[in-house]
Amino acid sequence: MKQYDIAAIGELNVDIILNGIESEPEIGKEKFCKDMIVTLGSSTAIFAANAAALGSKVCFVGMVGQDAFGELVNTSLQAKGVDTAYLIHGSTPTGATICMNYGEDRANLTYQGAMDVMGFDDIDPAVFAQARHIHLSSLFMQSGLLRDIHRILDAAAGNGATVSLDTQWDPLETWNLDYKTVLPKVTVFLPNEKELQALTGAGDLEDAIAAVLPYLGGVMVVKCGSKGSLLVRKDGSRKQLDAFLNADVVDAIGAGDSFNSGFVSAFVKGMSPEECQVTGNLTGAVNTTAAGGTGAFTSLEAVRRICRDRFGRTLAL
Repeated sequence: MKQYDIAAIGELNVDIILNGIESEPEIGKEKFCKDMIVTLGSSTAIFAANAAALGSKVCFVGMVGQDAFGELVNTSLQAKGVDTAYLIHGSTPTGATICMNYGEDRANLTYQGAMDVMGFDDIDPAVFAQARHIHLSSLFMQSGLLRDIHRILDAAAGNGATVSLDTQWDPLETWNLDYKTVLPKVTVFLPNEKELQALTGAGDLEDAIAAVLPYLGGVMVVKCGSKGSLLVRKDGSRKQLDAFLNADVVDAIGAGDSFNSGFVSAFVKGMSPEECQVTGNLTGAVNTTAAGGTGAFTSLEAVRRICRDRFGRTLAL
C-alpha cells in the first residue's frame, strides 16, 4: 500500500490578488484597487490543496525560501490537509505572483524565486515509491523541472505511478518541450486550448489535436473555459462536455487547476475518463464561486453542497 494517492511536484508561491481595479496600469501613473488578498498561490499548490479537500491523500514536492512567504505556503498547505514533509527549504526567496484581476480575465506578474531552482536531484526519491499518482504542472515556470522532466517521468514509471501533466502557459513563449517524447510517458494530459495550440504551433484546435494524438500515452482533456472541456482518447474518440456555468462569477483564478484537482481525484479513485471529465467540469465551476484558487474548497461536503445548490449536480467523489 502506498502512502499517498497523489504527489504534486511543482512550483510554490504566494498570490497577491488585486480586485476591483479602477483601470489598467499605466507607466508613470498610480492606480487604485478596492480589495487585496494574500493567499497560497501557484497552479500546482492550488491543485494539491483542492485535491486534498476533495478527499485525496496528497503530498507536495516543491522548494520555498526560508522566509515569511515560505512559511505562509507551508502552513496554508498543511491547513488544507496536504502533507508538506517533502518540501525543500532553500536559500532562494519564495516566489510571488501579483494577480491583477479583471472580471473573468487577469494579468499576472511573477517573481519565480525558489520555484526556478528545484530539479530532480533536489527531490527525495522516496516520494515516487510512496505515491500512486504524480501530478506535474507549470513546467515553463520551472527551468530545473523542465530540464529534468524525463528523469521525473522515468522515476514515476519505475515505481508504477501514473502521471498527469498540465504544462500551463510559457511566459517566454518559446515552448521548448519535446511533446513527442514526453507525452507517451504521461497518463493524463491536461492542457487548455490556447496552450495546446501554442505547444504544437498549430493554427487551430483541430490541427493541434491531430499533432499530439499519435503521441498520447493515455487520455487528453482540453480545457475550453466557458465552453467546457473536450476529452480525447489515444484512439481518437472524443467527448465534448459543456461547462457548468456560474451566473455570478467571483473570479476565475485557479479554475483550470480546480478542474485538474477534480479530474485527477476521480481518476485515482478508478472512475472512467468520462466520469472524471464531469467531475473536473464541476470542480472548475465550483472554483468560480469564491475568491482565489482555493476559496471555495473548504471541505468535501462544502464542495458537494455547492455542486448541488448552484449547479444542480451530484459530485461523484
